[in-house]
Amino acid sequence: MKRILCLLSALLAALIITACGDDESDKTPAAASDAAPRTIQHAMGATKITGTPKRIVVLDTGELDSAVALGVKPVGAVEAIAGEGLPAYLGDAVRDIKLVGTIEQPNVEAIAALRPDLILSSKVRHEAIYDQLARVAPTVFTEEVGVTWKENFALHARALGLTDDATRLQAEYETKARDLSSALGDGRADTSVSVVRSVGDEVRIYLKANFLGTILEDAGLPRPEVQDKDEFSETATPERIPDLDGDVMILSRFGDDHRLLKRLQDNRLWSRLKVVESDRVFEVPDDLWFLGIGNFAARKVLDDLRAIVVDGRRLAGDDGNPKTA
Repeated sequence: MKRILCLLSALLAALIITACGDDESDKTPAAASDAAPRTIQHAMGATKITGTPKRIVVLDTGELDSAVALGVKPVGAVEAIAGEGLPAYLGDAVRDIKLVGTIEQPNVEAIAALRPDLILSSKVRHEAIYDQLARVAPTVFTEEVGVTWKENFALHARALGLTDDATRLQAEYETKARDLSSALGDGRADTSVSVVRSVGDEVRIYLKANFLGTILEDAGLPRPEVQDKDEFSETATPERIPDLDGDVMILSRFGDDHRLLKRLQDNRLWSRLKVVESDRVFEVPDDLWFLGIGNFAARKVLDDLRAIVVDGRRLAGDDGNPKTA
């Protein structure tokens, strides 16, 4: 009897040990995976990130757009223009985010005070302060901004550990672009889109190598012949007003100084533009169409484009009378 009890005790102990062992084998790999460091290759080299970043600081509008698209609320962000706040199109998603300077001049001390575990920006914007930022937290830089927004979004997602979400969102964008192209049908050929942006004392004719240029191309929307170039932009002058023409003009304003735009609009050549005569000049929000430079913005721009070129509707705030002040 005593021997049987001993055998039962030994068997029970073995079962307990086995059960505990099985429990640990179930939990340990997941925990290890969560904490396992990832090495992200980027424009400034390689950065090691452990686990899932929770306290993100973004130093450009594209990085902010990527984070919001992926459901991540940064703890800190920069303004495009001092005192203007964060992009209005992002709504409540950017409420209470701490401002840490401007794109042109981020405040490294303010960034450090937020104790970030990831900083996102680009080489073209902030190469000069990369080393300072990297001492604060793991820092990942894209090479460029704007025209490379798709590659940038994928890099941001890898840094955040959210590649599956990024893949799904990019597929949504591609579906929207195809749907817009299909909705236009044969009308695409007669819907050349001119893109004009007033930036301080310059009026730019936007070409194809920029954020909006990629969206128009993905939607199959043609450009006026003089704008059908794989370059960023050219400067509009009174002599070049005819180059602003198209079946549709997208017009936007950055900042509050638009004296050159006023001079162009007061020129008799402006009133002779086919797009002006047909009342097809559409003003659009600059923070979305030109500063968004990310997946979230791209999907919203496609919605706006559909309203303009398919439905013939003007966006909120566009009364059909281009402002000249």
